Amino acid sequence: MTIRDRLHAIAGNLWWCWDPEATALFAGLHPERWEEVHHSPLALLDELPDEALVPCEARLAAVEARLAAYLADTDTWAARNTPSLVAPVAYFSMEFALHESLPIYSGGLGVLAGDHMKSASDLGVPFVGIGLLYREGYFKQVIAHGRQVVAYPPVPLEHTPLRKLDIVVDVPHGHHTYKATVWELRVGRARLLLLDSDIEGNPAEHRELSQQLYGGDESTRIAQEVLLGIGGVRALRALGIQPSVFHMNEGHCAFLVLERWREEMATSRSHDEAFAKAKASAVFTTHTPVAAGHDRFRWELVQDTLRGMREEMGLPAGSFMDLGRVRAGDINETLCMTVLALRGSRAANGVSALHGEVSRQMWKDLYPGTPVAKVPIGHVTNGVHAPSWMHPRVQGLLDEYAPGWRDGEALSLAAIPDETLWGLRNTLREEIVRFARAQAGRDWLDPERLTIGFARRFAPYKRGNLLFSDPDRLARLVCGERPVQILFAGKAHPRDAAGQGLIRDVIRWTRDERFRGRVVFLPDYDMALGRRLVQGVDVWLNNPRRPREASGTSGMKVPLNLGINLSVLDGWWPEAYDGTNGWAIGDEREYAKQEEQDAADAESLYRLLEEQVGNEFYERDATGVPRAWVQRMRRSLETCYRAFHTNRMVEEYALRYYTKR
Repeated sequence: MTIRDRLHAIAGNLWWCWDPEATALFAGLHPERWEEVHHSPLALLDELPDEALVPCEARLAAVEARLAAYLADTDTWAARNTPSLVAPVAYFSMEFALHESLPIYSGGLGVLAGDHMKSASDLGVPFVGIGLLYREGYFKQVIAHGRQVVAYPPVPLEHTPLRKLDIVVDVPHGHHTYKATVWELRVGRARLLLLDSDIEGNPAEHRELSQQLYGGDESTRIAQEVLLGIGGVRALRALGIQPSVFHMNEGHCAFLVLERWREEMATSRSHDEAFAKAKASAVFTTHTPVAAGHDRFRWELVQDTLRGMREEMGLPAGSFMDLGRVRAGDINETLCMTVLALRGSRAANGVSALHGEVSRQMWKDLYPGTPVAKVPIGHVTNGVHAPSWMHPRVQGLLDEYAPGWRDGEALSLAAIPDETLWGLRNTLREEIVRFARAQAGRDWLDPERLTIGFARRFAPYKRGNLLFSDPDRLARLVCGERPVQILFAGKAHPRDAAGQGLIRDVIRWTRDERFRGRVVFLPDYDMALGRRLVQGVDVWLNNPRRPREASGTSGMKVPLNLGINLSVLDGWWPEAYDGTNGWAIGDEREYAKQEEQDAADAESLYRLLEEQVGNEFYERDATGVPRAWVQRMRRSLETCYRAFHTNRMVEEYALRYYTKR
């Protein structure tokens, strides 16, 4: 094989994107173009001549050996702890965020799915993901005249390691079917299958299903969810894959319950027996504590989309609807995909302890006569895949001082000198400041100043503008003797007018003379920008209205990079916060009036910044080290690393949900 062929082979498995040596191998081929092609190895290799590849040959051999050893290792966590889990887990999700060079994701749900898949691979859990191929992905964000503008450039499939499989499945729609094909992606030991309906011979309305993530109208949404849930099960069957369990990641994929029901009925089981059998094969994770976030479909739409399948199963009108209704038989109630998933799974969970409580309260009417505490919705707190989000310099430091960290051992930073930790934190801050300056084209921000990051989806409940509640007070913080600087990033859905208004509001404040060059909005938030931010900032700000944040995995990535959380006690933070490893905004009260909650949380946020956060950062000893701050950095990483790693999360799923006890 030529060097080019060997590099293509490495790029063909996304393992490279969470192995620092493999990533450095590609980046080192041409650092400037690496950034310009958005970290796509195949795009880079397509441009470079053969002679440019020769210098990497020695490093290439080492990376090949690492990948070969990884794939050949049979002494995995799963082999030791879940030997009965032989058939793969089939994990259905509307989006998968594995790397920025494959932009078929929107945000947190996709990042969680991608990190789940990577940890399943690392642990040796047999695993196949099922999603949809989006040829235009999620939108790219451009800021023009202070407003978000959306663009949908095509995803360059030729520069992705996707491989089209030679199978075609029939997907129902009304009284007819259309065709879908399947693309495969290797993710370490795991496989990702993506269904694609944009094939010749399909009507335009079905070809469009493979264009945009969360695009189109209600008709597009239900058709995409049929393609994912029903088409996904059929794709597995066409490939001869018999899963040990079907895991539904959010309600988008709940139509798989109907397809599993149809399959079991085809074996001559009665309706009830077939549904019980289908239910016993599925588990469900809900991510949404906000009622409006659960997909609901009207009778007419469900009838038009799935009538043929229902009639084929010999079921009366309303059967599918009732599975998705809290009150079966109520013709005024829509079909809720979360209800369908809850009814059609043997176990269900929220994604943090608090979210489990909220979910039990939210869906208690589905279980009449059951005390809220006994509603069968548990929780598995989310995590993040540490190798994907931890800066290589931090990984190198832990390799030197805490060599067992990669094996999941309890992490202690006691052996690392304060000066070393503080020096690395300064280096990481300098990196994000250099990047932000390059993006802005101006010499903004100060690499020695306390740097706060706020980056997420701009949904109103996340309160992206809370920090500007009292602009004069914020100006004193930004311009004072112990100044702060703030980096914002995030997108709002193209149909979310309120979220787009929040972005306009933040951008307007960045142009105020008091904040210019000290508060900066970085456009087109994606995995690459998110990685830079969580690695570079000193403090991660999270201020949703409690209890509307189901988990909030962005904050889990910051401790991995010696950063500290400043957050409302929502989502994962109540489980992590202990008073020594970050700061809590407000308390655990839930206010009856939104305005009261916003005012109280803003006051708490300002006081923390004025009286604690800034003082601790700038209080240095004679050597220039802020000892109290460094101790909080230590505690942040030590307490959060293992508890909020997707390895721990996947282990919980494997032991509690994937294997029957």
